[in-house]
Amino acid sequence: MFLHLSHTKLEVYKSSREFAFECYQLTSILPAEEKYAMSSQIRRAALSVHLNIAEGSSRKSEVERKRYYEIARGSVIEIDAALDIANDLQYFNNFNTEKLGESIVKMFKLLSGMIEPKH
Repeated sequence: MFLHLSHTKLEVYKSSREFAFECYQLTSILPAEEKYAMSSQIRRAALSVHLNIAEGSSRKSEVERKRYYEIARGSVIEIDAALDIANDLQYFNNFNTEKLGESIVKMFKLLSGMIEPKH
């Protein structure tokens, strides 16, 4: 917000910000009894994606940078798994999850591209 560093221009950073916003919107429709369970977990994981991308981008070592990106990707997978359960519980009956699904796939691909060695 105040530091205009190079990571803020990265597509993965911009996408993770949008992804976190979408996750927060989604959790607002979950039942009240999920406020301290599923909603909180999804929000923490979404924030973790964004923050680990930011912190990883500041690391000088490629190995260290990739480790932060791996943690971010793990959080994307965690959110996807939570959404599986939410879907099984029919929490999304009145919510279009298409955009969020596209964002999850995009985040996974972007982060994987930053982690995997380039040939």
